[in-house]
Amino acid sequence: MPVAVTSQAVEEKVVETIVSFGPPEDTVSREATFEELDVDSLDLVELAQVIEDEFGVALKGDDVKDIKSVGELVDLVVSRA
Repeated sequence: MPVAVTSQAVEEKVVETIVSFGPPEDTVSREATFEELDVDSLDLVELAQVIEDEFGVALKGDDVKDIKSVGELVDLVVSRA
């Protein structure tokens, strides 16, 4: 069952997932870009799947192709909930 979609909950899950891709947790912030974090398109697909599983918010490729930062992704997920 999806959990409550709050900015804090989404941000925590996004940070946790990105850290699992390799970047140190202290480098992952709302302002951090995926490029800075070395998060590639395959990582973004996996991240979108995690978000859908966790929050019930489906993100398609077109939804995330223009997203550049962690904060933009968090705001998109919250707005779609």
